[in-house]
Amino acid sequence: MLAPLEVRLDNSWGLDHGTWSVLRHVYPNADIPVVQLSIDESKSASFHFEIGRKLAPLREDGVLILGSGNLVHNLHAYAWGRHLPDPYDWAVRFENDAKQMMVAGEYKPLIEYETLGPEALLSIPTPDHYLPMLYVLATRQERETVTFPIEGVDGGSISMLTVQVG
Repeated sequence: MLAPLEVRLDNSWGLDHGTWSVLRHVYPNADIPVVQLSIDESKSASFHFEIGRKLAPLREDGVLILGSGNLVHNLHAYAWGRHLPDPYDWAVRFENDAKQMMVAGEYKPLIEYETLGPEALLSIPTPDHYLPMLYVLATRQERETVTFPIEGVDGGSISMLTVQVG
C-alpha cells in the first residue's frame, strides 16, 4: 500500500504519548488494535500528506485514521502558570485561516505552511505536532465535509482544535 516506501515494525518501545494520551480517553478499555506511524521530520509536509492519501482506502474497511497533534503548538509562547489567558492574535488568525482552507479543500497552502507568513511560523515552530493533521486531511473524499467539534486555545498558544473528516 505504501510501496516503494520501506515500512517496518518496531516493537522495541510502546505507544508515543500523542497516541496513548488520546486513545485512553476515546477507547478507555484499550479494546481496539492500534498501529502507530512514526513522524519523520526530515521529510517534507507533502511526503506526509501523500502517505495519508495512500492510507485513505483503509477507511472503506472501517479503519479509523487518527492524527494527534496541534494546529498551533508553540510552547515557547505558552502562558505557563497563568489562568485562562486570551489566545495570541497570531494563533487565532492562523487557526481561522487554516480552518477556512480545510473546509474549502485547499490543502496546498497547508502543506506549504512555511510560506503562509509569520502567523504560521509562530504557530508551527516545529512540524511534529502539525504533520498528523495532514494525514487526516489527505483521507478526505470529494463530497466529505470537514468539521471542528472541539475548538479553543490553551495557554494562549496551544490549539485544541479537533478536525473531523466525514
